[in-house]
Amino acid sequence: MSTRARRVLLATTILFAAFSFAYGEGWPDVSRLALTQSVAYDGSLRIDRFARQTEDRADFGGHSYSDKAPGVSFLALPSLEAARALGAVGPIGRKLGVWLDRWLLWTLRVLTGGLAFAAAVVLVAVAARRVAPETAPVVAVTVALATMALPMAATVFSHVAAGSCAFGAFLLCWRGGPRAWLAAGAAAGAAFVFEYQAATAAAIVFVYLVTRTRSARAAALYAAGAAPLVAALAVYNAEAFGSPLHFSYRYESATFQQQHTGFFGLSVPSLHSLAHTLLGKRGLFVVSPVLVLAVVGLVLLWRRGLRAEAAAAGAIVVAFVVLAAGYFDPYGGLSPGPRYFAPALPFLALGLPEAYRRWPLPTAGLAGVSVLATLYQAGTWGPNYDWSTIWWWAGAPRLVGFALVLAAVAAAVALVAPDLRALRRG
Repeated sequence: MSTRARRVLLATTILFAAFSFAYGEGWPDVSRLALTQSVAYDGSLRIDRFARQTEDRADFGGHSYSDKAPGVSFLALPSLEAARALGAVGPIGRKLGVWLDRWLLWTLRVLTGGLAFAAAVVLVAVAARRVAPETAPVVAVTVALATMALPMAATVFSHVAAGSCAFGAFLLCWRGGPRAWLAAGAAAGAAFVFEYQAATAAAIVFVYLVTRTRSARAAALYAAGAAPLVAALAVYNAEAFGSPLHFSYRYESATFQQQHTGFFGLSVPSLHSLAHTLLGKRGLFVVSPVLVLAVVGLVLLWRRGLRAEAAAAGAIVVAFVVLAAGYFDPYGGLSPGPRYFAPALPFLALGLPEAYRRWPLPTAGLAGVSVLATLYQAGTWGPNYDWSTIWWWAGAPRLVGFALVLAAVAAAVALVAPDLRALRRG
């Protein structure tokens, strides 16, 4: 089999597994897609007619709005418009919400969160190829199937999208050059539009760029690239909440009173909350123990001489652990793990190439355990507590649907087995 054919088959098996999971609609779906539908059908940012279906909303001036950063909502707009043009939105969807049609909901999820998942996997592979080319396929499979990116793929959560954009900005800054710096700023601005907390990653990438280049031109181009998207978010805030500096979290519904404590629900994390984030029932290192070696890999990257890159990635990882642990609910309610950490996943994965190169079998062993734990989370978290898949939706027995997922995962692992054997010999 040619290298290109193997890559295509590997991508197919990964996407098959990730997009097979079927989740019922929840408050985040309503909040984000209500904004999409209101813009498409009503030409409005208000979600008043859907407000009773979600507590994930911002109430301001007698009207209701999505309480989320608007990136995913606007990313879903072309897909909804296409579905509308094709007559795929029925009368119930038009009146009560497109999320009530589960196939349309799945499609919108795949074309938002799913695209972000695919982008994250590709960008991690690109980074691995730069650090240790022989590890790229194995690292890509590890991130795709052994971290919470997998159960978040077929959702409208925006954390992986923000992480993809921020990591893309980092890789562009690492590459260097005026066009890359401008594009990096645009990617960083997009990360902020997807997830407000991603401003932290964008700022650290900016510091990395300035430290690495010591160039005012590089800094100016990065800022210029980010400016249009930051300005667009400011316009959105002004239209919805009366001021460019008023964000949706400021007007969180009364259900989430904790959101009004500290800084939009963030405070100094305690040791207990840190332990809960990393080692709790759905903690980062419990569901994905292979990421422990990714942390060690970042240290190895530093010792290898890529100090600026290791420091930037490590700083973002630490910052998002603190952010997740400092939030009043580190897991964010129904979630397959500490999802507020998810934007930092690609940066932590930068340590995996060194881990695989130094300890291929132990890293692969922990990755295997992580795959099993991740699949369990994908089949049992939140709205999918009963191992539902789209194949079950289509009429196949529930166990058959999950067996198809396992077959795809097994195929992906088999496809990278030669790479792992080569690493072991090396």
